[in-house]
Amino acid sequence: MPEHEGDSRSADDDARSESKGNDGQKAADSKNKDSGQDGDGEHKSAGPRSKKPLIILGIVVAVAAVAAFIVWFARRNLVTTDDAYTDGNVVVMAPKVAGYVVAMGVDDNTRVRKGDLLVRIDPRDYLTARDNASAQLALAKAQLETADNSLRIARVQYPAQLLSAEAQQQSAAAALVQAQASYSRQHSVDRRATTQENIDTATSQQLSSEAGLKSAKAQVTVARLVPEQIQQAVNAVTERRAAVQQAEAQLEQADLNLSYTEVRSPSDGFVTLRSVQLGTYLTVGQTMFLIVTPDVWVTANFKESQIGRMRPGDSVDLEVDAYSGFKLQGHVQSIQYGSGSKFSAFPAENATGNFVKIVQRVPVKIVIDKGLDPNRPLPLGLSVSPVVHFP
Repeated sequence: MPEHEGDSRSADDDARSESKGNDGQKAADSKNKDSGQDGDGEHKSAGPRSKKPLIILGIVVAVAAVAAFIVWFARRNLVTTDDAYTDGNVVVMAPKVAGYVVAMGVDDNTRVRKGDLLVRIDPRDYLTARDNASAQLALAKAQLETADNSLRIARVQYPAQLLSAEAQQQSAAAALVQAQASYSRQHSVDRRATTQENIDTATSQQLSSEAGLKSAKAQVTVARLVPEQIQQAVNAVTERRAAVQQAEAQLEQADLNLSYTEVRSPSDGFVTLRSVQLGTYLTVGQTMFLIVTPDVWVTANFKESQIGRMRPGDSVDLEVDAYSGFKLQGHVQSIQYGSGSKFSAFPAENATGNFVKIVQRVPVKIVIDKGLDPNRPLPLGLSVSPVVHFP
């Protein structure tokens, strides 16, 4: 092999070795930088971190605080609750008399006006009862008239009977005096101047006259009860007059029962929960249906911690859940004097057992002032979201 070729190969090998050495030194320098050491093995100090995340966090906190303040400021004079619903008057319709339904004037959810005929019950039994009561009244009036006549007669008859009895007493006394004179005369004369028959007759007349006088005195004693006898006649008149009043009351009750066979609406409203139909036999007090009156308000059960500043007359914004975007305006009419649990069927007895404090709810009546739409009825029990504004 020629000599210049060997020199050339040796030069190439030296170049490759130097290149590898340089590459290794660069790799070591890069490793030392990553590990925080310089080429001499000493640690370098870390560079300053970025402040951008802290600035963003501060801005977010500031915006949240401003938003929270705005919300608090806007709602500081407002209270609201989800426990609210529409409420109203409900009339329970029940018959006052029993019988079969022979006519129906309403159907489910029918609108009725005050005085409309709703149900008619078979009236025949009550017509008969009214006729009977009318006859009893006529009889009582006739008996009263008889008692009045008897009283007028008694006012004349009993005093006259007293005078007659006294006259009979005087006549009996005179007869007794005459009999006694005859008796004395017959017993005082000589036996030869009279007969035994005359003596016996005089004795009999005396005894008879004494008995007649006693009877006349008894008649006078009875006849002297004129005030009592007249009062008895007056009492009979009073009794008959009371009987007439009783008969009139019975006739009036019969007329009422007959009128009750026609059930009419006591007010405007809507029929609901109908449970009667044609041919149904109704008993007294049986619920036929309900009438919901048009007057509707809102009953809101606020927490006891929400009513501290609430007063009657505070304005209220109302939103009905059934109609999206349908809003009403009203005012607080009254606040119930007692929590809902206090007037429940089984109120809590806090004096017994372990006590756990529970936030109470107080019903508040809210009257709707404006915003009602005839095309959007408000059935009872709809959920409402009220917002009370404090002044």
